[in-house]
Amino acid sequence: MNADRMRAPLPDDAPHVLVVDDDRRLRDLLARFLGDNGYRVTVAADAAEADTKLSNVMFDVLVLDVMMPGENGFDFAVRLRRDKEVPILMLTARTEPADRVQGLETGVEDYLSKPFEPRELLLRLGNILRRSAERTATPADVEQVRFGPFLFRLDRGELRKDGDILRLTDREREILVILSARRGDNVPRDVLAGQGAAANERTVDVQINRLRRKIEVDPANPAYLQTVRGIGYRLLIDG
Repeated sequence: MNADRMRAPLPDDAPHVLVVDDDRRLRDLLARFLGDNGYRVTVAADAAEADTKLSNVMFDVLVLDVMMPGENGFDFAVRLRRDKEVPILMLTARTEPADRVQGLETGVEDYLSKPFEPRELLLRLGNILRRSAERTATPADVEQVRFGPFLFRLDRGELRKDGDILRLTDREREILVILSARRGDNVPRDVLAGQGAAANERTVDVQINRLRRKIEVDPANPAYLQTVRGIGYRLLIDG
């Protein structure tokens, strides 16, 4: 019997992933592997095709290759982040630290180098989806914090400035939840590090710098998101 026919029907709430890669063989392998492990899978060969898919469907996560003909993965991620918040796991054969940092600076949630173990891909995707689901979790004694013109709702992971919603990536939202829950206390870097490829001090600093560009008048001299030398960071809140 054909293997596809033997696959059990997926539940209605199965996570839907868009795989964007110009390598047809890899697309097919990922579609089969992820499908066998509980994901709904749609594929695209390049950024233009991905745009078409994204205009019609809301995906739970993107698996995005860096080196593609036409618009590359870095540029596509930057453009996508202007109006969509779908989490992105970036795939690349480029393993230099500068390339990893560049990927994280575009706002992607994680970064996986080729070749990779399929089980590692599953773990990375699972972590991304778990963080996305947990971003609305609220500490019992804290629902929202204010700092200057900003209001951050921990229950929604929602940041507003003078009433207008500001777009956050999942990692930025996760960091703000942790800092806000501490109510101005010092938070060590390792607490903010998260998991996966982003779990190191260098990439925490990258995410903090990106957050500062969104909330600080002068990111080089932050009034709210401050560095605590030798420890980590703190968020100065009102009250």
